[in-house]
Amino acid sequence: MRRELTSKGRATRERIIEGAAAVLREKGVAFTTLEDVMARTHTSKGQLFHYFPEGKDELLVAVARLEADRVLEDQQPYLGSLDSWEAWERWRDVVIERYEAQGDSCPLGSLFQQVGRSTPGARAVVVEMTRRWQESLAAGVRALQAAGRLPADVDVDRRAAALLAAIQGGVSILLSTGRSAHLRAALDQGLADLRRAGDGPA
Repeated sequence: MRRELTSKGRATRERIIEGAAAVLREKGVAFTTLEDVMARTHTSKGQLFHYFPEGKDELLVAVARLEADRVLEDQQPYLGSLDSWEAWERWRDVVIERYEAQGDSCPLGSLFQQVGRSTPGARAVVVEMTRRWQESLAAGVRALQAAGRLPADVDVDRRAAALLAAIQGGVSILLSTGRSAHLRAALDQGLADLRRAGDGPA
Protein backbone atom coordinates (compact mmCIF):
# COMPACT_ATOMS: atom_id res chain seq x y z
CA MET A 1 0.00 0.00 0.00
CA ARG A 2 1.23 3.50 -0.78
CA ARG A 3 2.03 5.49 2.36
CA GLU A 4 0.02 8.56 3.24
CA LEU A 5 1.55 11.78 1.95
CA THR A 6 2.37 14.67 4.22
CA SER A 7 0.68 18.01 3.61
CA LYS A 8 3.84 19.16 1.84
CA GLY A 9 3.87 15.98 -0.23
CA ARG A 10 0.23 16.45 -1.23
CA ALA A 11 0.96 20.03 -2.25
CA THR A 12 3.91 18.90 -4.37
CA ARG A 13 1.83 16.18 -6.02
CA GLU A 14 -0.93 18.67 -6.82
CA ARG A 15 1.61 21.12 -8.22
CA ILE A 16 2.92 18.42 -10.56
CA ILE A 17 -0.61 17.57 -11.70
CA GLU A 18 -1.46 21.24 -12.32
CA GLY A 19 1.78 21.75 -14.23
CA ALA A 20 1.24 18.62 -16.30
CA ALA A 21 -2.30 19.78 -17.14
CA ALA A 22 -0.95 23.13 -18.36
CA VAL A 23 1.67 21.44 -20.56
CA LEU A 24 -0.87 18.99 -21.97
CA ARG A 25 -3.22 21.82 -22.90
CA GLU A 26 -0.40 23.68 -24.65
CA LYS A 27 1.31 20.81 -26.47
CA GLY A 28 -1.31 18.09 -26.61
CA VAL A 29 -1.15 14.66 -25.01
CA ALA A 30 0.69 12.96 -27.86
CA PHE A 31 3.51 15.53 -27.86
CA THR A 32 4.02 15.88 -24.11
CA THR A 33 6.87 14.02 -22.44
CA LEU A 34 7.73 13.51 -18.80
CA GLU A 35 10.73 15.75 -19.41
CA ASP A 36 8.32 18.55 -20.39
CA VAL A 37 6.43 18.09 -17.14
CA MET A 38 9.65 17.98 -15.11
CA ALA A 39 10.81 21.22 -16.71
CA ARG A 40 7.49 22.99 -16.11
CA THR A 41 7.17 21.84 -12.49
CA HIS A 42 10.88 22.03 -11.58
CA THR A 43 10.92 18.43 -10.38
CA SER A 44 13.46 15.67 -10.86
CA LYS A 45 12.74 12.29 -12.38
CA GLY A 46 13.10 10.78 -8.91
CA GLN A 47 10.48 13.15 -7.51
CA LEU A 48 8.11 12.48 -10.38
CA PHE A 49 8.26 8.73 -9.90
CA HIS A 50 8.02 9.15 -6.13
CA TYR A 51 4.56 10.65 -6.55
CA PHE A 52 3.62 8.67 -9.67
CA PRO A 53 5.39 5.27 -9.38
CA GLU A 54 3.57 3.85 -12.41
CA GLY A 55 4.88 6.65 -14.60
CA LYS A 56 3.16 8.63 -17.31
CA ASP A 57 -0.14 6.69 -17.36
CA GLU A 58 -0.67 7.28 -13.64
CA LEU A 59 0.09 10.98 -14.06
CA LEU A 60 -2.28 11.23 -17.03
CA VAL A 61 -5.09 9.65 -15.02
CA ALA A 62 -4.48 12.19 -12.26
CA VAL A 63 -4.65 15.00 -14.82
CA ALA A 64 -7.84 13.47 -16.25
CA ARG A 65 -9.37 13.63 -12.78
CA LEU A 66 -8.40 17.30 -12.55
CA GLU A 67 -9.90 18.02 -15.99
CA ALA A 68 -13.09 16.16 -15.05
CA ASP A 69 -13.40 18.33 -11.95
CA ARG A 70 -12.96 21.42 -14.13
CA VAL A 71 -15.83 20.34 -16.39
CA LEU A 72 -18.18 20.58 -13.40
CA GLU A 73 -16.53 23.59 -11.77
CA ASP A 74 -16.87 25.59 -14.98
CA GLN A 75 -20.65 25.22 -14.72
CA GLN A 76 -20.82 26.75 -11.27
CA PRO A 77 -22.49 28.47 -9.57
CA TYR A 78 -25.41 27.66 -11.88
CA LEU A 79 -25.15 23.87 -11.82
CA GLY A 80 -25.49 23.94 -8.05
CA SER A 81 -28.58 26.18 -7.96
CA LEU A 82 -30.98 25.05 -10.69
CA ASP A 83 -34.07 26.15 -8.75
CA SER A 84 -35.84 28.24 -11.42
CA TRP A 85 -36.29 28.24 -15.18
CA GLU A 86 -34.08 31.33 -15.32
CA ALA A 87 -31.31 29.43 -13.52
CA TRP A 88 -31.60 26.57 -16.00
CA GLU A 89 -31.28 29.03 -18.89
CA ARG A 90 -28.17 30.60 -17.34
CA TRP A 91 -26.69 27.13 -16.85
CA ARG A 92 -27.44 26.29 -20.49
CA ASP A 93 -25.61 29.41 -21.64
CA VAL A 94 -22.58 28.62 -19.48
CA VAL A 95 -22.37 25.06 -20.85
CA ILE A 96 -22.52 26.27 -24.44
CA GLU A 97 -19.99 29.05 -23.81
CA ARG A 98 -17.60 26.59 -22.19
CA TYR A 99 -17.63 24.14 -25.06
CA GLU A 100 -17.57 26.83 -27.74
CA ALA A 101 -14.47 28.28 -26.08
CA GLN A 102 -12.93 24.81 -25.93
CA GLY A 103 -13.67 24.24 -29.62
CA ASP A 104 -12.74 20.97 -31.26
CA SER A 105 -10.01 20.17 -28.74
CA CYS A 106 -11.03 18.26 -25.63
CA PRO A 107 -8.27 17.76 -23.04
CA LEU A 108 -10.25 15.10 -21.21
CA GLY A 109 -11.04 13.15 -24.38
CA SER A 110 -7.43 13.35 -25.54
CA LEU A 111 -6.23 12.01 -22.21
CA PHE A 112 -8.50 9.00 -22.44
CA GLN A 113 -7.41 8.30 -26.00
CA GLN A 114 -3.84 8.21 -24.74
CA VAL A 115 -4.25 6.06 -21.62
CA GLY A 116 -7.30 4.04 -22.66
CA ARG A 117 -10.27 3.46 -20.40
CA SER A 118 -8.84 0.09 -19.38
CA THR A 119 -5.96 1.82 -17.57
CA PRO A 120 -6.50 1.44 -13.80
CA GLY A 121 -8.45 4.41 -12.52
CA ALA A 122 -9.34 5.85 -15.92
CA ARG A 123 -12.85 4.43 -16.18
CA ALA A 124 -13.49 5.42 -12.57
CA VAL A 125 -12.81 9.06 -13.50
CA VAL A 126 -15.52 8.97 -16.19
CA VAL A 127 -17.99 7.11 -13.97
CA GLU A 128 -17.49 9.54 -11.08
CA MET A 129 -17.80 12.65 -13.25
CA THR A 130 -20.97 11.29 -14.88
CA ARG A 131 -22.46 10.44 -11.48
CA ARG A 132 -21.76 13.87 -10.02
CA TRP A 133 -23.04 15.68 -13.10
CA GLN A 134 -26.24 13.67 -13.28
CA GLU A 135 -26.86 14.07 -9.54
CA SER A 136 -26.54 17.86 -9.88
CA LEU A 137 -29.04 17.90 -12.74
CA ALA A 138 -31.39 15.65 -10.78
CA ALA A 139 -31.15 18.00 -7.80
CA GLY A 140 -32.16 20.83 -10.13
CA VAL A 141 -35.21 18.92 -11.35
CA ARG A 142 -36.20 18.19 -7.74
CA ALA A 143 -35.79 21.89 -6.92
CA LEU A 144 -38.31 22.71 -9.68
CA GLN A 145 -40.69 20.14 -8.22
CA ALA A 146 -40.29 21.63 -4.75
CA ALA A 147 -41.05 25.08 -6.18
CA GLY A 148 -44.21 23.77 -7.83
CA ARG A 149 -42.85 24.25 -11.35
CA LEU A 150 -42.86 20.55 -12.14
CA PRO A 151 -45.33 17.85 -11.10
CA ALA A 152 -44.24 15.29 -8.53
CA ASP A 153 -44.57 12.40 -10.97
CA VAL A 154 -41.79 13.61 -13.29
CA ASP A 155 -39.10 10.90 -13.43
CA VAL A 156 -36.21 12.92 -12.01
CA ASP A 157 -33.36 10.52 -12.74
CA ARG A 158 -34.56 9.80 -16.27
CA ARG A 159 -34.83 13.53 -17.07
CA ALA A 160 -31.35 14.19 -15.66
CA ALA A 161 -29.89 11.27 -17.62
CA ALA A 162 -31.51 12.47 -20.83
CA LEU A 163 -30.14 16.00 -20.39
CA LEU A 164 -26.66 14.68 -19.75
CA ALA A 165 -26.85 12.40 -22.79
CA ALA A 166 -27.99 15.37 -24.89
CA ILE A 167 -24.97 17.40 -23.79
CA GLN A 168 -22.53 14.59 -24.47
CA GLY A 169 -24.02 13.95 -27.90
CA GLY A 170 -23.85 17.62 -28.81
CA VAL A 171 -20.28 17.88 -27.53
CA SER A 172 -19.26 14.80 -29.52
CA ILE A 173 -20.51 16.40 -32.73
CA LEU A 174 -18.84 19.70 -31.82
CA LEU A 175 -15.53 17.90 -31.38
CA SER A 176 -15.95 16.27 -34.80
CA THR A 177 -17.14 19.34 -36.71
CA GLY A 178 -16.12 22.37 -34.68
CA ARG A 179 -19.76 23.52 -34.71
CA SER A 180 -21.93 23.98 -31.62
CA ALA A 181 -25.33 24.02 -33.36
CA HIS A 182 -26.16 20.46 -32.31
CA LEU A 183 -25.22 21.12 -28.69
CA ARG A 184 -27.43 24.22 -28.69
CA ALA A 185 -30.32 22.32 -30.26
CA ALA A 186 -29.98 19.38 -27.85
CA LEU A 187 -29.98 21.61 -24.76
CA ASP A 188 -32.81 23.81 -26.07
CA GLN A 189 -34.93 20.76 -26.80
CA GLY A 190 -34.15 19.15 -23.46
CA LEU A 191 -35.15 22.27 -21.53
CA ALA A 192 -38.24 22.77 -23.69
CA ASP A 193 -39.34 19.20 -22.96
CA LEU A 194 -38.78 19.80 -19.25
CA ARG A 195 -40.85 22.99 -19.37
CA ARG A 196 -43.66 21.17 -21.18
CA ALA A 197 -43.74 18.61 -18.38
CA GLY A 198 -44.44 21.51 -16.04
CA ASP A 199 -47.26 22.82 -18.24
CA GLY A 200 -49.22 19.58 -18.04
CA PRO A 201 -51.65 18.51 -15.31
CA ALA A 202 -49.99 18.24 -11.88
